[in-house]
Amino acid sequence: MSILNYQLSLTYLLLSLPAVLIFLSRLLKGAKRRGAIAPQQPTPEMQAAVSIVVPTLNEADRIAPCLSGLSKQGEEVREISIVDSNSRDGTREIVKTAAERDRRFRLLTDDPLPPHWIGRPWALHYGFLQSSPESRWILGIDADTQPQAGLVASLLAIAEAEGYDLISLSPQFILEYPGEWWLQPALLMTLLYRFDASGVDAKISDRVMANGQCFFCRRSVLESVGGYESARSSFCDDVTLARHIAARGYKVGFFDGRRVLKVRMYEGLAETWREWGRSLDLKDASSKGQIWNDLWVLLCTQALPIPISILGCGLIAMGYGTLPLKILTGLNLGLVFIRFALLVAIAPSYYRPPKKSPASLLFWLSPFADPLAVLRIFLSAANKPKQWRGRSYK
Repeated sequence: MSILNYQLSLTYLLLSLPAVLIFLSRLLKGAKRRGAIAPQQPTPEMQAAVSIVVPTLNEADRIAPCLSGLSKQGEEVREISIVDSNSRDGTREIVKTAAERDRRFRLLTDDPLPPHWIGRPWALHYGFLQSSPESRWILGIDADTQPQAGLVASLLAIAEAEGYDLISLSPQFILEYPGEWWLQPALLMTLLYRFDASGVDAKISDRVMANGQCFFCRRSVLESVGGYESARSSFCDDVTLARHIAARGYKVGFFDGRRVLKVRMYEGLAETWREWGRSLDLKDASSKGQIWNDLWVLLCTQALPIPISILGCGLIAMGYGTLPLKILTGLNLGLVFIRFALLVAIAPSYYRPPKKSPASLLFWLSPFADPLAVLRIFLSAANKPKQWRGRSYK
């Protein structure tokens, strides 16, 4: 038993140490990251600089807060195109009502989906092609977002002052049900363990992160890369396109946007697992080597530390504490401590209503969902989605 314990502990320790070092190197960058961007007032030179494109398909239950938030943006917004793919749930009627109050809104119907295109990038591409050539910037916004006043002006101010060609934002998440509060932060953490935090500029194009819920790009840059063509068949089109743009030498930023952008993504644990989990592997934007390297890091630093810490402490208490096991247990206890400390760091990224919900307390227990979250990434990496937002794909 002692010999087997020694060999297994030493083997796993040697396999996991490089993954831990990779994770810690990413974590240390977060200490110098840019803070959350603040809402700003538009200036005269921003006049009509931006065209906004919102892709929709049966979004009647979620789109009203998005339209309301977009109408609060200032004169820097020239037009707001809602590109609808023949919704049947009342989405179009809601948009038409909004257009009666704000002339910047216009309802477009995209052409039938061409071969090898996914619905979302096609709608964004169509909206880009139909946008005014006089707009210097294109902003893609998802229908489940809730833009706050000053969002577009803040994006414009940073991009033009600091020379960014593309900026996307991480939002503040709105959660409601217990299952969401438990699983969603664990799924979000899989991104933080694999990539730099928002507010840290990636130095290598294939490590760039992006969020298509708020995707702000210089029009001339989109024209130079053929619009959304490079991401046409990607289920993570935001990251695919951002990495393609970064690889062309353009300056790309991914910032903390919790003060200017909120989002209500999915309803309940099951939908969060099914819908968000199937794209978080980012396999359409990554090489196979990168995917499996990231999965190894997730396994060693996020999924297994709690189980290994419990098992290791139990074996040591029973008198089976070999030196490799003690080192391994100490290392994983340290990872568990870091994981719970990260909850404090990401807590501002979650909306807390004035009247606290008991369900939100499960946020602090989300590290216990880590093995499930990492399993979801493994399953997603091994399977290609067959359905997305009401559409079926081969």
